Amino acid sequence: MSENRARTPAEPQPGASPESEGGPAALRADCTSCFALCCVVPAFSASVDFAIDKNSGQACPNLQRDSRCGIHTRLRDKGFRGCTVYDCFGAGQKVSQVTFGGEDWRQAPRTAQQMFRVFPVMRDLHELLWYLTEALTLRPARSLHAELDAALRETERLTRYNPELLMELDVPAHRRDVNALLLRAGELVRAEVRGKKKDHRGADLIGARLKGADLRGANLRGAYLIGADLSGADLRMADVIGADFRDADLRGADLTGAVFLIQSQLDAARGDAGTKLPPALRHPERW
Repeated sequence: MSENRARTPAEPQPGASPESEGGPAALRADCTSCFALCCVVPAFSASVDFAIDKNSGQACPNLQRDSRCGIHTRLRDKGFRGCTVYDCFGAGQKVSQVTFGGEDWRQAPRTAQQMFRVFPVMRDLHELLWYLTEALTLRPARSLHAELDAALRETERLTRYNPELLMELDVPAHRRDVNALLLRAGELVRAEVRGKKKDHRGADLIGARLKGADLRGANLRGAYLIGADLSGADLRMADVIGADFRDADLRGADLTGAVFLIQSQLDAARGDAGTKLPPALRHPERW
């Protein structure tokens, strides 16, 4: 690692913008450009989501030398369904190809521990970039677009830091500031729905019977909806950031315009062809 790279954050090229560097394409995982960081860095315990215990920094036994998963097409059958709903938001390739300039931790072992510490930081920043990018498309939140754009640019700037600076970042503080802004954006969208809206922020709705429920404009931020019956429910323009939809029944549900819904939430849920989704998201193949 060069001396300059160790001391200073990478600088953007002239004419570069957060939109071009951190747009939707850059915020989607490209496993072919990553050194399998999601198969090494996260720790997990044997459970319904993972078949084994694994410590942070320990390579999954299913990881092959070519950085590919040996059971990728059989993850659920082999007891690794947690892997199928994990999303790094493009942080893996950013760390691998930009922060560490394409140095594979296996060929350059001196970079391993640093890379493993940087990856979770980058993932948090990229997740915020994803939400900020979506927030800038929300017409009801246009009064906040200047603040959202500034937050996007600042977050993108942080992602260009070198490893040493990334490890020193106070990510929780930055996340709090961004989340406060995202909350305001979500409230502006929810306000478009007339009448009283349900407020289930952080609520324990595990296994709840919400079949056909009117949840238009509801606040479901951080709600636990594990195994909930939401079949046929109307979730249009509901704020679902951080909501846990594991095994939730979304068959026939309408999530059109749901705010801050991400693909991994859908991948963890159950649905069918009748589940209505925002245009940017897709029906998981197993549905």
